[in-house]
Amino acid sequence: MEYVFILVEPAVPENIGASCRAIKTMGFTSVRLINPKGHLNNEAKWLAHGSNDILENAQLFNNLSEATADIDFIIGTTAKNRSVKLDYYSPEEANTLIKNKKDSINKVAIVFGREESGLTNEELNLCDIAVSIPLFAPYPSINLAQSVMIMSYSLSKCELKNSISKNNTSDFTFLKQKAKRLLKSININEQHNLYGRIMERISIASDSDINIMLSVINKIEKKLTN
Repeated sequence: MEYVFILVEPAVPENIGASCRAIKTMGFTSVRLINPKGHLNNEAKWLAHGSNDILENAQLFNNLSEATADIDFIIGTTAKNRSVKLDYYSPEEANTLIKNKKDSINKVAIVFGREESGLTNEELNLCDIAVSIPLFAPYPSINLAQSVMIMSYSLSKCELKNSISKNNTSDFTFLKQKAKRLLKSININEQHNLYGRIMERISIASDSDINIMLSVINKIEKKLTN
């Protein structure tokens, strides 16, 4: 299982460096940055402290859609509940969802929003599930680097063997593609409330449920083409 940490438009170099340090400390290596500010500044390198290799090798992207084009399962982090998602999960619950998917996914992304405003609704809608870190008190809130540390620590406990994809597309990604085509064929598109809710529920499907749903959709597609 490959984990990718994505920071969306981080504006504080120190946060970027500290995030890279947290990621490396917990055994991860892959970081993607979307329009970062000063990620190679001395302030970022000082806070990276021993993880400059992670910082300097971070991949750069223009938007979240580009940064997640090769990702099977996308986890968006948010400090508050938004109308774009109905279900929100703790880091531990996200671990369980990942474990239940077993070999149906190969690459997982954890997405962190801007220091001041977090992820936009559009960005959160690109994510399969939304995770919120439970807080004892709402203020003072935890900052970006602290959030990355908590999530990376939680995911480090999710012991999974490396899975080998049967093909270039994971079963989970394949299911999402098929479900989207099927929904659009019956005039349920992205603007329809039911569309978002169905895709949200598909996102928490286990490995066995994914196989069942793929089988059902394949039969429906075959029936529709006859």
